[in-house]
Amino acid sequence: MRFALFYEIPVPRPWGPDSERLAYQQTIEQAVAGEQYGWDAFWTVEHHFLEEYSHCSNPEVLFGAIAARTERMRLGFGVRLMPKPYNHPIRTAESVAVLDLISNGRVDMGTGRSSTRAELEGFGIDPADTRAMWQEAIGHVVGCWTNDEYEFEGKHWSMPRRRVLPKPIQSPHPPIWGATSSEDGHRQVGDLGLGLCSFAVGVAPEEVKEKIDIYRQAISTCTAPLGAYVHNQASTFTMAVCAPTTAEARATARESFEWYPKAGARLIASVADMQADRGQDLGSYAYAADLKQVADDGSLDLMDLDYLEGIGACVLGTPDECIETCQRYEAAGVDQLLCLVNPYKIPHDAVMQTIRMMGEHVIPAFR
Repeated sequence: MRFALFYEIPVPRPWGPDSERLAYQQTIEQAVAGEQYGWDAFWTVEHHFLEEYSHCSNPEVLFGAIAARTERMRLGFGVRLMPKPYNHPIRTAESVAVLDLISNGRVDMGTGRSSTRAELEGFGIDPADTRAMWQEAIGHVVGCWTNDEYEFEGKHWSMPRRRVLPKPIQSPHPPIWGATSSEDGHRQVGDLGLGLCSFAVGVAPEEVKEKIDIYRQAISTCTAPLGAYVHNQASTFTMAVCAPTTAEARATARESFEWYPKAGARLIASVADMQADRGQDLGSYAYAADLKQVADDGSLDLMDLDYLEGIGACVLGTPDECIETCQRYEAAGVDQLLCLVNPYKIPHDAVMQTIRMMGEHVIPAFR
């Protein structure tokens, strides 16, 4: 099992004039430390308008800075938002290819369709269109990468014959991943032959396994992948704090580990409110209704540190304790564990300690 650092880049209030600069500078320092201590990859999100939760709206610029300071770690989009007008497929093909060139072939392209009211409504996107736009956009990107000249006429985008430049180093193209939370989404990602980013927080590794099994079954019969090849790798993400003692790890993690899953669930639940306000069905966002229910009935507030730790839904504690939980993810069929080392307001020195201790003691146990 491979290990990746995963970042939302939160900026908790109260905000000062230097808050965002420090968040980015510390993230870059942490990424460089990840390379030093043997982490396999650095992944970060693309989000818009999500105050405190994520101030990472232009990750390709951040990737350029990290690519210039590292040589080995892979760089993962976690994820590139594919619907219109977040990113045009041509711009995605170009941006990812440039990063692949300057990083000497270290890019993974995670893809997604967005799942918050702030973002969908802010960009004027109809949730009913996002799944089709996501799939169409990936096809166009692959076509641009794998053909000298390319043209397309789709439902959402079209382009006359052009030579899209540059091309990525990785042949036939960088690995493509699809992000999802629902069981139906896991099946679709497998049907399309994409790598899986199983994004759910606050669930036990054994529950992750159930969804990965759905993906594995679907991808085992894929004969017409959306990319140029079947990419049968599965990633999931978890919050992680490693410290010399259990008490220190729990004290460091408590506020952030309890804040993040609740904030994330409420952001996704907001899509249910948006569609209700519009009198529209949730369609492929039906899972948002489930999160709205647990938010409204108070169940979400029960997701405290004791609960998360008890079911193994976070990597927390001493190196030995972290190894035990990571082994459960490995047994669930996870090929790459994306570790969210700062879900909210974990201090920089504590994040650096997690990166170092996992690099020195946890990651070697899986080599």
